[in-house]
Amino acid sequence: MLILVLVMALQAAPAAPAAPAPTVDPRLYTVGPNDVLLVTVFNQPSLSGKFTVEADGTLAFPLLGRVAAGGLSVRAIEDKVRERLLAAGYLNDPKVSVVVDQYRSQQIFVMGEVKQPGNLQYTGSMTLIEALARAGSTTERAGTEVVIVRSGSGVGSGAPAQNPNAPNGNTIRVSLQNLQSGALAQNVPLQAGDTIFVPRAVTVFVSGEVRTPGEYVMRTSAMTVRQALALAGGVTERGSSRRIQIIRMVNGKEETYSAGLQTPLTAGDTIVVHERFF
Repeated sequence: MLILVLVMALQAAPAAPAAPAPTVDPRLYTVGPNDVLLVTVFNQPSLSGKFTVEADGTLAFPLLGRVAAGGLSVRAIEDKVRERLLAAGYLNDPKVSVVVDQYRSQQIFVMGEVKQPGNLQYTGSMTLIEALARAGSTTERAGTEVVIVRSGSGVGSGAPAQNPNAPNGNTIRVSLQNLQSGALAQNVPLQAGDTIFVPRAVTVFVSGEVRTPGEYVMRTSAMTVRQALALAGGVTERGSSRRIQIIRMVNGKEETYSAGLQTPLTAGDTIVVHERFF
C-alpha cells in the first residue's frame, strides 16, 4: 500500500530537508450549520453546554436567544457571546470559552484510486497524507500523482469537484514519489471543500516470450522496454531480446514498431517478445 510506504518513509526521513506542514489554529475554524459547539461560561454551569448550529447559522443560547455563529470563527463566537452577556447585564466580567465538539459542516472529498472514496469531515487542520490515510490508503492501481482541486474561496459547496482541471479554482499537483522520499513540503495542508483525486496509473502490456505476461503500471514516464521486461520476469529461454515489437495506438490507428531494450514506452503500449530464430 503506497500510503503505508509514505508514512514509514516520512517517519524515517530526517527533519532537516523540509519543514513540516504548518498547523492551523482551531480557534480560526469557520463554523457552519450542523457543527456542534461546546460553550463554557466559567462559574456558570447553567450557561454552559453543547449547542448545535442550525441551518440558518444560529444557535439557541440560554438568556440570549438566537446567537449568530455561521460564517464566524470560533474566536469571533467567543467574543460575541461574551459581549452579549456583558451588554445584557447578566454578568459583570464573563469569561467564555468555545471549542468545536463535532465538525459537521465542512468536508473534504477523496476520489479515485483509494480504498474508501467519499467525503471526510474537515476538522480545521488536515494534511494530504492524513486525508489519504483516512480514506484507507491508495490502491495498487494508483498513479504517482495526486491532484487537489480547490475552490477559489477555499470553502466547499457541499459537493466534490468533478474536473481535476477546473478553471474556477486552483489545481495543486503533488508527487507521491516525492512524499515517499521524505519531501514533507509536499504534504499539502488542506482546506474545507478541497477535492482530492488519485488518478489510476497508466499501464503497458507485456506479452510473448516473457515469464509473466500481463499488464504493468508505469511508475515513471521514462520507462523503457528493459524496465517493462524486468517487471514481467524477463525474457524466457525461447525468447529473443533482439526480436521485440511495440504495438501502439497513434491517432486512433494501431501501429507496430521494432524496439530495443532502451526504447522509451508510451502509456498503453503492448510489448511483444518473439521467439529466437534458432
